[in-house]
Amino acid sequence: MPSVFLSASNLTDQLAQSQTVIEARIAEILAGQKQQNQLEDAMRYGALAGGKRLRPFLILAAANLFSDNVENALDTAVALELIHCSSLIHDDLPAMDDDDLRRGQPTCHIQFDEATAILVGDAFLSLAFEVMSSDQKLSTETRLRLIHGLTVASGRYGMIGGQMDDIEGEKKSLTLDQIISLQQKKTGALFEYACEAGAIIGGANEQQQLALKNYAKHFGLAFQITDDILDVTGTEAEVGKRLNKDQDAGKETFISLIGLEAAQKAALDTINEAKQEVAIFGDKANMLIDLVDLLNNRKS
Repeated sequence: MPSVFLSASNLTDQLAQSQTVIEARIAEILAGQKQQNQLEDAMRYGALAGGKRLRPFLILAAANLFSDNVENALDTAVALELIHCSSLIHDDLPAMDDDDLRRGQPTCHIQFDEATAILVGDAFLSLAFEVMSSDQKLSTETRLRLIHGLTVASGRYGMIGGQMDDIEGEKKSLTLDQIISLQQKKTGALFEYACEAGAIIGGANEQQQLALKNYAKHFGLAFQITDDILDVTGTEAEVGKRLNKDQDAGKETFISLIGLEAAQKAALDTINEAKQEVAIFGDKANMLIDLVDLLNNRKS
């Protein structure tokens, strides 16, 4: 991994460099997955059509707290991003959120077709664990621990379970605690995994792992609150997807439950709680602090 990621002086450059490294590794992996059908083109479209790559960045940033060499974390970061790509493609399907725009471009089922999009999402799930299980930079024990953690975070107790809660929450009144619980699974679980995985790869002790897990928990909640805020205050050109869709679907959100002003305050409070969790790392945590601060001003 280029050392420039470690030596970049500001978050914008760090994110851009991490993005470049992650996308290059995904492209390299997909180049070795030659198919005799449109699956290859659709997978490249689904994985390389832009995106902030926050989840893999968090793995690298967490690992960087404990080691200047974060190359050992690269394939785990890529695997997590493949899981995220899978979730986006499936979320956009007509049977789910029924979106036709993602990152300012046609969603996978619009660009190709619905059956292909389903298969691409499935292929990313299996490819993620193929990448992790064959990562010779990590010990077998570490790989098993990381794989188990990602299956839990992405499965019925995490992302997929949260998506089910979200579907069942349509046209149904939910309390604020239920919304938080739903989002901690659907959105927060992968953020928590990212920080835990980086900590494990970096060799963090239990106290350090817990601090990073708590940081990620607050980060994920702040991310979702600001996502709800953007859904009603942003523009489609900036956000890159259709807006007001939760309201149109009859879903409860932080905005519908507590209002815009209270949601903005809740986001700021949660951001500050995240920053407090990583104070134990001193200046080494500046990358993580700057990242969660970015949520307060996000446009997409």
